[in-house]
Amino acid sequence: MDLKITVFNQQKDLKISSAAVKKILHALIKKMGVDCQEVIIHFVSQKKICELHAQFFNDPSPTDCITFPIDEKLLGEIFVCPKAAIEYGTEPYLETTLYIVHALLHLLKYDDIDPKDRRQMRRKEKWCLNFLHKNHIHLNICP
Repeated sequence: MDLKITVFNQQKDLKISSAAVKKILHALIKKMGVDCQEVIIHFVSQKKICELHAQFFNDPSPTDCITFPIDEKLLGEIFVCPKAAIEYGTEPYLETTLYIVHALLHLLKYDDIDPKDRRQMRRKEKWCLNFLHKNHIHLNICP
């Protein structure tokens, strides 16, 4: 069955190519051998990410991404705030790609709470970003 990736862009801080996002997620999910049917990703404003952070994590501060795992068919929903990438001070498309990777890893049950898990997640993030780079899969390439 084909993997369905739904992209909602509800922010205006950074131009996002839905096709590029789908390509990133398709490539990573396939490379990692994940068996799922659907992933939903939302690009949201800083105001919206703060509202979600407050509502679900009792923390109204801005954050880069939030994930909601669902099940093996619908892997989950990802919320990414490109404004956080812009404010971070590095190349915003690369930073936003990192947030997409980070969120996907959370859906795949990677965690970053304790130091050992965080090191494992950072290694997998680096692996994913290297894979994308080697395969010329970039967020800032718009169709």
